[in-house]
Amino acid sequence: MGDVLSGVCFVGHLDTHSLAVFLLIPLCIYLSIGALFLLAGFVSLFRIRTVMKIDGKRTDKLERLMLRIGFFSGLFILPALGFLGCLYYEYYNFDDWMIQWNRDMCKIFSIPCPNIKPNTAESRPIFQIFMFKYVCSMLVGVTSSVWLYSGKTVVSWRMFIERLQGTNSRTRGQAYV
Repeated sequence: MGDVLSGVCFVGHLDTHSLAVFLLIPLCIYLSIGALFLLAGFVSLFRIRTVMKIDGKRTDKLERLMLRIGFFSGLFILPALGFLGCLYYEYYNFDDWMIQWNRDMCKIFSIPCPNIKPNTAESRPIFQIFMFKYVCSMLVGVTSSVWLYSGKTVVSWRMFIERLQGTNSRTRGQAYV
């Protein structure tokens, strides 16, 4: 059964336990481990940069690489955190939403309604948060593809296609680095 808004099959959209076990906990773990590896990588790159500056070597290419890694990791981590926040919002409020849905349906179909606690406010999901969740889930893939679509990647694919067609214009002895 698919999600009500998008129709996409998704783990945990009808069960909070599945949502926690299969999405929230693993995503938190993977995001934390990834952030630790990113931090370790930046510490190593800063050490290499310091050694290179002490030796009097140019560090402009390394600094550009560090800037690019930092920019794209931010473009990856921020949507992942947004997606995780939206999943937590669903996890925290799902039971109240289902009770409210049952209340609404029992009135429409004239069936016995669940007992209502006095002074209980209506709890309904916020549509914009679900749209934000879908946008965040797509942004991670878009960010990954932007990293891959560089000039070098386009040239490499062009050379690959030329080799498949037998029209390789590259002469022997030249290497593309």
